[in-house]
Amino acid sequence: MKRLNRALAAAFCLLGMPAAAEEIGQIGVDWVGNDIVIEAISDPKVQGVTCHIAYFERGLIDRLSKGNWFEDPSNASLACRQTGPITLGDIDRSDDGEDVFRESRSIILKSLRVKRLFDETNQTLIYVAHAAELTDGSAKVSISTVPLYQPD
Repeated sequence: MKRLNRALAAAFCLLGMPAAAEEIGQIGVDWVGNDIVIEAISDPKVQGVTCHIAYFERGLIDRLSKGNWFEDPSNASLACRQTGPITLGDIDRSDDGEDVFRESRSIILKSLRVKRLFDETNQTLIYVAHAAELTDGSAKVSISTVPLYQPD
């Protein structure tokens, strides 16, 4: 499933869609093969900002025991930081923002997304990780901000 997700993310990136993630590491959380995966996401339209996202990935034994083969939980944690000089590209400045990253969490109905919004008044980029589901919305949200001000 992870290879398929990465292949799709790479294809989206080539088509001008949201960025692909680079896996940084995995933390085993139990004996049945469940892991917390940590990935780095460089914002494709804002040079100098990198987000790190951590999410749960179910192992084979967990999938067999629960009978739900094609779905991972939507929970995620997000931290975004300035990792170089910030250069804003042609970003969406609307209230809806735009997707920076999208990864499938089930075969067709659920995805984990990172959206960027721009708070122009406070000169801050806001990154929100959330689940997007076809039928049931989710309150599972993580947020991180990157100020654009330059200290004197």
